[in-house]
Amino acid sequence: MSAAPRSNAPVVTIDGPSGSGKGTVSRLLALRSGWHLLDSGALYRLVALAGSLSGVASSDVAAHARIARTMRIAFSSDARGQERVLLEGQEVTGALRTEVAGAGASRVAAWAPVRDALLERQRAFVEPPGLIADGRDMGTVVFPGAALKIFLTATPEERALRRYKQLKDKDSSVSLAALSLDIAERDRKDMTRSVAPLVPAADAIVLDSTAMDADGVTDEIYSHGRTLRLW
Repeated sequence: MSAAPRSNAPVVTIDGPSGSGKGTVSRLLALRSGWHLLDSGALYRLVALAGSLSGVASSDVAAHARIARTMRIAFSSDARGQERVLLEGQEVTGALRTEVAGAGASRVAAWAPVRDALLERQRAFVEPPGLIADGRDMGTVVFPGAALKIFLTATPEERALRRYKQLKDKDSSVSLAALSLDIAERDRKDMTRSVAPLVPAADAIVLDSTAMDADGVTDEIYSHGRTLRLW
C-alpha cells in the first residue's frame, strides 16, 4: 500500500460522520480556493451501487473489490452547477444520494480489499493547485501528510435534522425518527470497524458545527488555511 499521493500539491482533509456538513463545506471550500475536490464517500456509494446493479451478492467482498478497481466513473456539473455522477456512462446522481446507497457505502467501506482498491484512485485526485478531500479516513489513512486536517462533527440530533431537510423534498415518506436511528447505527459501524475507523487524526482540528451554518464553517477552515499560507 503506497504511503503518499502522486503529486506534491497540498491537501486539506475534511473528515466527519454523516450529517456533519462536510460535503457542503468541502464544496464551498473548493469553490472559494479554486482547488480540486474529492468526495470519497461517493466512491464507496458507487461501489455498492455498481454491485447492486450488476447482481453481485451484497456479501461478496472479492467482487466488490474488483468493481472498485475497474468501475468507470465521471464527476461533473450540469448547466446550473449541480452535481452529476456517471457510472459506466449512466447517470446515477439521484440513486447515489439515497439512504440506501449510504447504507451500502457503510457496508463496503468496512472491507479492507475494497479500501485498498480505492486507495490509489483517491490519491490520483491530487493535482495543483491543491485538493479538498472529503470523507471519513482522509486525514488518518489516505492523506496522512495533509497540510491541514479538519474533523467536522455535530450532535446526533442536529445531524439527523440536516439529513431530514435534505431528503424530505425528494422522499415525502422520510422519517426524522428513522433517520436518527440510521445515523446512530452508521456512527457505531464506522467508529468500531477494524479497518480505518472514523476517528480524528491526531493532528486534526476538531470543529463542532452544531450551532454554525456551512458558510461559517467554511470561513473558519479558510482562515486556518490562510494562516498556513495554503492559498
